[in-house]
Amino acid sequence: MEFLHRTVLKSHRVGLLPGTFNPPTVAHLELARAGLRELDEVVLILPRELPHKNFSGASFAERLEMLLLSVAGEPALSVAASDRGLFIDIADEYRAEHNPGAILTFLCGRDAAERIAAWEYGRPDVFASMLKETRLLVAHRSGEYVPPAHLRQSIHTVRLSSGVEWISATEVRERIARGERWEHLVPEALHSHVRRIYSPTAEPLPPGM
Repeated sequence: MEFLHRTVLKSHRVGLLPGTFNPPTVAHLELARAGLRELDEVVLILPRELPHKNFSGASFAERLEMLLLSVAGEPALSVAASDRGLFIDIADEYRAEHNPGAILTFLCGRDAAERIAAWEYGRPDVFASMLKETRLLVAHRSGEYVPPAHLRQSIHTVRLSSGVEWISATEVRERIARGERWEHLVPEALHSHVRRIYSPTAEPLPPGM
């Protein structure tokens, strides 16, 4: 795991917020800030390989650049690139390379929680095993995530500001494609980057980017 920006704060309770960030939205930042109510630091993590999506729209480098702009002025938010894609592997990577004694909490939306809970890991009880060593904070996204009863002790709900929970990167891209207003959905510092990258007139990415 490579940190591109690291908070100077001493962190013991660390939040990990993996995502595709295509592009980063105000909902991503709101989720990170909500996690800071009980965490020392939140790391926004972009995997180099995505287990459930392909890179399209913005390149890996462009997404990292937008993440760095998003956290400017946020003293407890960090940005990192991961060589792993699955949550459990990201946790192992973080502990092995940076802070083996950290108390880790993953932050995600309802849709991501449902996806990682149902993911085919190749062996049974991987998700439950992960939750023995990490917690999960799940934000409402078009509904509330209801975890299995035996996992509820490790999965908690985090509340976002009203009107933010429906915002998604997909909505940003679709609004741009339709010629509709989108600027209120992404941090102001990203407006020129998002306009350049996702405009219908933008040049397509070279293969492999």
